[in-house]
Amino acid sequence: MEFLSDTVILSRLQFAVTAIFHMLWPILTTGMAIYLIVIEGLWLKTRNENYYYHARFWSKLYVLNFGIGVASGLPMEFEFGTNWGPFSQAVGDFFGSVLGFEASMAFALEAGFLGIMLFGWERVPPIMHYFATIMVAVGANLSIFWILSANSWLQTPAGGQFVDGHFVVGDYFQAIFNPFMLNSVLHMFFATLETSLFVIGGISAWYIINQRHAEFFTLSFKIVLAIAIAVTPLQLYIGHLSGEQVYHYQPTKLAAMEAQWETIPAGESPSWSAIAIPNDKAEQNDWEISIPGLLSYILEIKPRLSEPVLGLKEYAPEDRPHQIGLVYYAFRIMIAIGFILAGLMAVTTLQWLRGKLSAKNITQQRWLLRLWLLAAPLGYIAVECGWIVRCVGRQPWIVYGEIRTADGVSQVPASNVLTSLTAFTVVYSILFVFALYFGSRIIRQGPNLDLPVPGESFDPELDTTSAKHIPDSRPAEAQQ
Repeated sequence: MEFLSDTVILSRLQFAVTAIFHMLWPILTTGMAIYLIVIEGLWLKTRNENYYYHARFWSKLYVLNFGIGVASGLPMEFEFGTNWGPFSQAVGDFFGSVLGFEASMAFALEAGFLGIMLFGWERVPPIMHYFATIMVAVGANLSIFWILSANSWLQTPAGGQFVDGHFVVGDYFQAIFNPFMLNSVLHMFFATLETSLFVIGGISAWYIINQRHAEFFTLSFKIVLAIAIAVTPLQLYIGHLSGEQVYHYQPTKLAAMEAQWETIPAGESPSWSAIAIPNDKAEQNDWEISIPGLLSYILEIKPRLSEPVLGLKEYAPEDRPHQIGLVYYAFRIMIAIGFILAGLMAVTTLQWLRGKLSAKNITQQRWLLRLWLLAAPLGYIAVECGWIVRCVGRQPWIVYGEIRTADGVSQVPASNVLTSLTAFTVVYSILFVFALYFGSRIIRQGPNLDLPVPGESFDPELDTTSAKHIPDSRPAEAQQ
């Protein structure tokens, strides 16, 4: 239990706890915001009230995630000053500015229009409400841009130089658009969208399995599937590009991701380690199953490497990541989930093409719907594993190659950090229970199909026409 008296370890653990918990909520808000744009846009175009009721129902889950996300994210901002003071002083001119941009541009935009999106249905014109929904989505996803830009700069610092331990910005745009930035932003954007799609699809599947508003939720299930057809393969491709960047910019992280202890020279066609038991102390893998020749295709889509893959032994122990097993398996879990979700999308699309997802037949596809229900939490696991690879694999650097993590920690008593860590763990556990309770309550209650539809000035003829395409799924007594 020596770590209980180590300020560095406890500070890292505290930030990990707050970051992992906080990340659960923006994942859904940023992705679901895109879905709300689609669903409300379809309502404005078709004037079909089913789309309107979908927008009202899913926005309830959106605001729940937004509230928990705000409450859990605020402590992270303060931790940079309380637990990571030397780091903040060294890079604050850039890193602090970017976090400030996220708060003043992204969060303020999202929060400013959120009230209109939630309570403005009958108070503002439909087109103005749609504009508010778009602005909420822009704000939510703008947060991805600024947060990932800041974190990418930690991975590949650019746009200035360190002078006497202080980062002096020479070119803000070069720092913001650092080498890791673009792929990182895209990878996270599609990760949140893909996760949200499978959460919405999983919840819709639950309603269909239990024959509650089955026809109504068949609509959301198909919309999610239509978007997922494009998103899931794109996410796999962008993930591959992100791996290529690690290969070129962070060789120690790549070695940790692959549990590669020995250097592989250029010109070889190395095996890819599928399963292994890394042993940090012995600097070897105690047991391993590998696939011959696959690693070169993963890194370069070529049969042979054009550049060497440096092994962990090339670096002194203090200059390379530890916890190799954690990085190794987090990376593989993330990849496996990506392919599982893509496979589920492909199978479901095939069933759709066979006519098995019609309102009449979809209730018979219980095996497929159960798979979607089981897949609902997988996106969260993949995102968390991705951040573990990204941050743990960067060690021992807080700014890669420039500032060590141990040098960025505030010199405060370990007991103080342990107290705050314990408090955060307790509070976040309570928040998690409340989130599950209210989220399940929203789902159990289901959509309110008796809400008045705003915009009575809509063309009645257009309403009648659109209703032919999507039947009213409300109970008979609600339709009368």
